[in-house]
Amino acid sequence: MKCIFDYKLSDLENYFESIGDKKFKARQIFEWIYKKHIYDFYEMTNISKTLAEKLNNEFSTKLLKLRTKQESKLTNKYLFELEDGNLIEAVLMKHDYGNSICVSSQVGCNMGCSFCESGRLKKVRDLTAADMVRQIIMIQEDINERIDSVVVMGIGEPFDNYNNVMDFVRIINSPYGIEIGARHITISTSGLVPMIDKYATEDLQTNLAISLHAPNNELRSRIMKVNKAYPIEELIDAIKRYIDQTNRRVTIEYLLLKDVNDTDKCANELSKLLKGLNVYVNLIPYNETSHIEYKTSPQAQVMKFYDILKKNKINVTIRKRFGDEIDAACGQLRANEVNKL
Repeated sequence: MKCIFDYKLSDLENYFESIGDKKFKARQIFEWIYKKHIYDFYEMTNISKTLAEKLNNEFSTKLLKLRTKQESKLTNKYLFELEDGNLIEAVLMKHDYGNSICVSSQVGCNMGCSFCESGRLKKVRDLTAADMVRQIIMIQEDINERIDSVVVMGIGEPFDNYNNVMDFVRIINSPYGIEIGARHITISTSGLVPMIDKYATEDLQTNLAISLHAPNNELRSRIMKVNKAYPIEELIDAIKRYIDQTNRRVTIEYLLLKDVNDTDKCANELSKLLKGLNVYVNLIPYNETSHIEYKTSPQAQVMKFYDILKKNKINVTIRKRFGDEIDAACGQLRANEVNKL
């Protein structure tokens, strides 16, 4: 059975035309599901019972199963079970300016970044657009509040699941759908250069974040396998092409690992690498896990790194820490559950 949450508005319009019906009914269905949170076709009062029965026979509106939920003051972490029994995570972060969700794009990840908990468990499969959309729906239902922004930065490499991620973005961005503004949607990649070039051609105003985490090839190849395929020089060139084509600023994600990539030398190298680019650096305190040996940089060194970038006129922020009291590292909750099996 097809899943209704996999369908972009244009897909659903084509479906209604294919059965000889009016395509405006696609907008009605979208509004019932995404605006009114009604998932039973028989409760959609402006469509006929005959059509409701046909839709019910052809489309599933089943949501995900919540396996585990962890809460802290500013963060909720959710472990969801998919229809095939696989587990994925999503994280709600509560900001002064609204609710943000970090969603997963794959079951597991093949990028193999040495600091990443989710990379310890290899990719099982890509998530469908529906798998991603339902992460947002489930959390909205749980907190009974609107989700204001989305980052595709959870388990998986989004650009390794490119087409499904693009469908997901168009569904949640639709004015008849969840209606999350394009500039409130960020997609993160570890640096798949061909996909960055492809993303630059999309008719979207969404944001791009690059997980850089090192200022040179020697260090980046050591902690991120993707750098062996797409070294820093190629990645920086792709960022330049993206900026030239879209005229949009790029976020550089930089996870600070104690005595690994947080040195003054690294800060100065990073400043030189990014000089003149329309980017800003997001320094991220590392969430330690029991399975990986890396440690969080001391606050004094974080501030020193920040000051060096500022002195070199690099736009930089320090990400607020979320979820210290819970299994905050990406993939940690899923890994803990899988290890029980």
